Amino acid sequence: MFLFRLLLKNAFRYRLRALLTMIGLVVAISAFGLLRTIVDAWYAGVDATSSTRLITRSSISLTFPLPLNYAERIKAAEGVSGLSWANWFGGVYITERNFFAQFAIDPASYLALYPEFVLSEAEKTAFFRDRQGCIVGRKLARKFGWKLGDTVALRGTIYPGTWSFTVRGIYQGKDAGTDEQQLFIHWKLLAETIRARAGGGAQADYVGVYVVGIKNPDDAPVVSQRIDELFKNSLAETLTETEKAFQLGFVSMSEAILLAVQAVSFIIILIIMAVMANTMTMTARERIAEYATLKALGFAPSFVVKLLLGESLLIALIGGAMGMALTFPLARAFVNAAGTLFPIFNVSWVTMALQLLASLVVGAVAAAWPAWKMSRIDIAQGLKHVA
Repeated sequence: MFLFRLLLKNAFRYRLRALLTMIGLVVAISAFGLLRTIVDAWYAGVDATSSTRLITRSSISLTFPLPLNYAERIKAAEGVSGLSWANWFGGVYITERNFFAQFAIDPASYLALYPEFVLSEAEKTAFFRDRQGCIVGRKLARKFGWKLGDTVALRGTIYPGTWSFTVRGIYQGKDAGTDEQQLFIHWKLLAETIRARAGGGAQADYVGVYVVGIKNPDDAPVVSQRIDELFKNSLAETLTETEKAFQLGFVSMSEAILLAVQAVSFIIILIIMAVMANTMTMTARERIAEYATLKALGFAPSFVVKLLLGESLLIALIGGAMGMALTFPLARAFVNAAGTLFPIFNVSWVTMALQLLASLVVGAVAAAWPAWKMSRIDIAQGLKHVA
């Protein structure tokens, strides 16, 4: 307790310097946490994938659709336990800023493969029966104030025209990693509308991707190969991969940006480490006479090390703790400004652990050199600094 009181008094002996150092730590640690959360949010879709789902798409590009008649052949493949399909809809709600994922799906088979989308039986039944209906995620409904029975109007981009859907269900995620900012409509409505338009009949019986359910995750490579072999040398060859690999394909498009963000987060820590080291060096230089006196009174060099290291860690931990606390309101403000760009944006316990570790490292490294130097100070030379 005595040592702690001494450290506290030393840390705030020069209050302005301590305050400015702590402000720098708060900014650095909160910025580090926010940047790490952005990276985590980018990978959230990958982390939420299931090992029992495969995605089959065109081997050329995701923009090339696949024939609907592939469904029966895929379903009959050995190892396949379930099958559904989806098309990216790509509508605009009021303004392009309101971006969120929209898929046209086969409701019963699709929801069976995604048990993490939790809906009441009444909502499921209402959605299944209403071809004009849709289901939306809880966060999306909360953001736009949608309730059951509301009409959602989307301006088509891929599929031109104004499309109106009635909210028949609001799903919630089974866990915190489930995307609750998606909208799902009936694939049959989309197909029928395309078929009814002049010249659209040929495009009606195509899907964007197939979602394949498997019982054993270890069979994923074998089942993927079997499916792709079915359509080898056809006009629409397929590429089947795990859902995680499929999501990573999207993340890899922005890999350079993510690496830059991660690099910046660590550079911020290095900068505040340099600032903190300068503070502790100044502190040690000003107290040379005090440390020499302590050694003259019989205190071991290790006690001097404890004083400097403890003071540095105390300042770093106080600043780090405030920075960690500030990360949460910063994250909320950021995600509100970003709109629906990040469906899942949570400050994880891993990020908080990294922030705490960064604070400890900054405090320890900043005091390492001055503590070592002061522990080896010559008593006679040190006492010359007495005013």
